Amino acid sequence: MLTAFVRAFQTPDLRKKLLITLGLIALFRFGASLPTPGISEKNVAFCSNAAAQGSTAGVLAIVNLLSGQALLRLSVFALGIMPYITASIILQLLTVVIPRLETLKQEGQSGQAKITQYTRYLTVGLAVLQSTGYVELAKSGTLFNGCGASGTANPLIPNASTFTIATMVITMVAGTTVIMWMGELITDRGVGNGMSVLIFTTVISVIPGEILAIYRVKGAFYAAIAIVVVIAIVAFIVFMEQAQRRVPVQYAKRMVGRRMYGGTSTYIPMKVNQAGVIPVIFASSLLYIPTLAAQLFGNQNKPQGWVAWVARYVDRATRCSTWPPSSC
Repeated sequence: MLTAFVRAFQTPDLRKKLLITLGLIALFRFGASLPTPGISEKNVAFCSNAAAQGSTAGVLAIVNLLSGQALLRLSVFALGIMPYITASIILQLLTVVIPRLETLKQEGQSGQAKITQYTRYLTVGLAVLQSTGYVELAKSGTLFNGCGASGTANPLIPNASTFTIATMVITMVAGTTVIMWMGELITDRGVGNGMSVLIFTTVISVIPGEILAIYRVKGAFYAAIAIVVVIAIVAFIVFMEQAQRRVPVQYAKRMVGRRMYGGTSTYIPMKVNQAGVIPVIFASSLLYIPTLAAQLFGNQNKPQGWVAWVARYVDRATRCSTWPPSSC
């Protein structure tokens, strides 16, 4: 493996693509750590530590994982790549329903460029909605289970004016558009599959912190076991991703003039995992919707019946499925 990396850097074209990809990844991680204007970074760290010692933010923990822990930091890239992925999934589903989109898909490269443009517009719309919801959750203190509400001793947004809220929303939406641009740039000028590279970067960025937490709580033995388990899971995922079901194809012999042609056999490679990670990401987005609706529209002091049902089944199941598991 190391020899392959060395040979890649010795090739000028590959070296250029790898350097562009690594530079964009470094910029992406910098934006994930850069706080949004109007946020008190000190109070965010205080509420994060308090939430870590108590219970996590429910289904927000999954979204926070997919954003590389940028969501609960309320950084510029807090929304992560999720709005673009959700918009892509919605457009793919609408392609089957709306004849105009199906026609564009059949037009080839020009039609696909038009669908990509619609995806970008929808991404901006979803980013506006999600950033508004996250800012409201931070303002009310719901993001950290009551910590950081405006008017308390440690407010996440010290000056919760209209101008500050609008600035935060615009900054988060702009961060999402920059992430979308970086993903497309990695696809065009980098190693390819830009969105997948950014998703992989956000997921693996939390692994060192989680292993360090295991080391501090459980000791070196359990931390070593965690490292081995992570490596084994990654190897198994790669094995399943490259797995194929080879369907044999037999070509019949035919006579052309005085010569016999054909009679060869080949196969059609069919991937075992056709859908990839799209079902997992889409399922996490669907699980997030009931909890967000309960937090925004439900009464937390005297919860209605549907709010109690969401807290009992959806939110509790999500908390117990995250690591480290919170109070279940």
